[in-house]
Amino acid sequence: MRLESDMLRTFVAVAETGNFTRAADLSGRTQSAVSIQIKKLEETIGDLLFERGSRGVTLTAKGRQLLGYARRVMAMLDEAAASLKAPRLHGMVRIGIPEEYGHSILPKVLGRFDMMHPDVEVTVQYGSSRANAAALAKGELDIAVVFEQASNTHHEVLMTDPTVWVTSTIHETHRRSPVPVAMFAATGWFRSSAMSGLDDRTEPYRIAYVSDNHTGLAAAATSGLAIAPLSRSGIPEACRELTVADGYPIIDFSNVVLLVGARGSDGVVDGMANAIRDAFRLAAPRTS
Repeated sequence: MRLESDMLRTFVAVAETGNFTRAADLSGRTQSAVSIQIKKLEETIGDLLFERGSRGVTLTAKGRQLLGYARRVMAMLDEAAASLKAPRLHGMVRIGIPEEYGHSILPKVLGRFDMMHPDVEVTVQYGSSRANAAALAKGELDIAVVFEQASNTHHEVLMTDPTVWVTSTIHETHRRSPVPVAMFAATGWFRSSAMSGLDDRTEPYRIAYVSDNHTGLAAAATSGLAIAPLSRSGIPEACRELTVADGYPIIDFSNVVLLVGARGSDGVVDGMANAIRDAFRLAAPRTS
């Protein structure tokens, strides 16, 4: 079985738009051409990839299975094309990024950037949004990725990553009374939003654990010591999001935003900013 990249790109466009017409507009093809490509791909796979409905299409189980592979293939092809045509950069770039993206987003950023620009020296600082923004303002960083409240965002949004309450699936910590809670040590809108939500509930709670970073809060949730407020994208294994059905609404719709310092016109900084944009674009939740 041979899967052609052009058909896979069309498949991804249809999967992400849920509509053959919108996919055709995005790919610069006619709707009939898109339909023919999807039909050929389904014939190659030997199974249906989409279920057709009056409001568009949805992925079948086989389609969902293929989508992850297709996205990775497209990302690699786009990365290779960009690497071959982009001039190699030299110099240094300093990044500040929240700790929760250190294992998910950052490796993709660094891998993509190093493939294109192996001669650039990269420095990474993990820190809170407040610390990273302050370091950028002082000229100690060239790029900062920070959280902002969705209702108070004034910068380029990379991704919306809601803050939710998280509990251990093994220990079911949220069923205890009073509910043990893990909380950030630093004051600010994040802590205020979390505390306000707890105060609105009728069930008693107690602060059982305080940490100044994401790793500490994730450890508290995983161990069953406490429930913790975490970014949805950073929920640890053996943990789950507490939902409205559990009595816990979303704490805050946080935006992950990109801040670029005074060296923004520098080719090295601009190249790294683009690598960060691409990594978050690929990581952002999509309709499937």
